[in-house]
Amino acid sequence: MSIHGLNKLTLLDFPGKVAATIFLGGCNFRCPFCQNSELVLDPYSQPVIPTEDILAYLKKRQGLLDGVCISGGEPTLYNELIPLIRQIKEFGYLVKLDTNGFRPAVVKNLVEEGLIDMIAMDIKSSPEHYALVAGVPTLDLVPIQQTVTYLLEGHVPYEFRTTVVKELHSEEDFRSIGQWIGGCSAYYLQAYKDSPEVMKPGFSSYTRAELEIFRQLLSETIPKVEIRGID
Repeated sequence: MSIHGLNKLTLLDFPGKVAATIFLGGCNFRCPFCQNSELVLDPYSQPVIPTEDILAYLKKRQGLLDGVCISGGEPTLYNELIPLIRQIKEFGYLVKLDTNGFRPAVVKNLVEEGLIDMIAMDIKSSPEHYALVAGVPTLDLVPIQQTVTYLLEGHVPYEFRTTVVKELHSEEDFRSIGQWIGGCSAYYLQAYKDSPEVMKPGFSSYTRAELEIFRQLLSETIPKVEIRGID
């Protein structure tokens, strides 16, 4: 397993918790707006942080940090993920997983073993445009739908989130998403931000006023819809 990043302190990645975030390399999606393009496209070109160093840091921060967020890339691609989380849990930490939801069996195993305290799942777009936005023309949506259904059943605290890109998302997409994940516990619209690290720079974000229109539309079927990442 390749760990390529460690944010030693974050108040944002794990809602309500003081946490550290671990970034794993590699992903099976090719979202053109991805902010971690080097981790996705060429993870082996990035420095690797030994797992022992990560665990040593977390052991030292016991009592100061509440939890650990595991992000990527796509963490569920690694068979070593479960042993890593077991070691983190031995230190008494809460663990949050960021995932694209493509491996529902891994998500289910983590939850059933009591290894995960929260999951954040990316909803890339409406089912109709999912493959396009995920950058995988042949994408099988069935595993995504299975993970969504499992989370909606309430086995673990979770949130859904979408990075909203003006060139890729429309009002009709959010109308469809609102029907798909209606009744979910929390859904966040994340404003896209362009940067040189993006897989395909040059996209743009909707304004807060435009995102608010989407938020109101989604609120017809989702009790909690909020906007992140825009002033």
